[in-house]
Amino acid sequence: MGCHGGFNLDEATRRSWYNPDVILQNLHSGMTFADVGCGDGFFSILAAKKVGDKGVVYAVDIDSSAIAKLKTKAKAEGLRNIVARAGAAEDIVFCKACVDFVFYSMVLHDFTDPEIVLRNAKQMIKPSGQLLDLDWKKMENGFGPPAQIRFSEDQASGLLRNAGFQVVDVRDAGSYHYVVSAKPLP
Repeated sequence: MGCHGGFNLDEATRRSWYNPDVILQNLHSGMTFADVGCGDGFFSILAAKKVGDKGVVYAVDIDSSAIAKLKTKAKAEGLRNIVARAGAAEDIVFCKACVDFVFYSMVLHDFTDPEIVLRNAKQMIKPSGQLLDLDWKKMENGFGPPAQIRFSEDQASGLLRNAGFQVVDVRDAGSYHYVVSAKPLP
């Protein structure tokens, strides 16, 4: 089980909320994926399987125990294509213009400075890359972060535009979540 915002997220719960395979449908073998705010690596593990041995997954989370869990899960599954680091996303740029797919899963509101985190993504992403923000709808539902700290679709889109991205699509991802897809502007 992974811990997110003070409550547990197991795979069955996640899959009842949204379809991770649909969310990652544009991720293919050989690609480079950055999971920013990865927690214990639910999406990092899925991405590592999709990109295969010729691809790379970069994963960062401020919680070192979550990174340790991710590394343990990756080792148990024989995945050697994950580079995981504990640290603040505001301080980490894995590489310059080398990532095909930058991903945030329900964490944009958690960062101390989301604008810096998104500017770091702009540095990492290839000109042809894609950024996805899977996030909580701004509503009370009895679980997850309080509605007042969640970003609406418009707020998340505005943050992305301010960081140098063009919002391509905003869509529902189940009853509690939405996905914003963006690409870097030149």
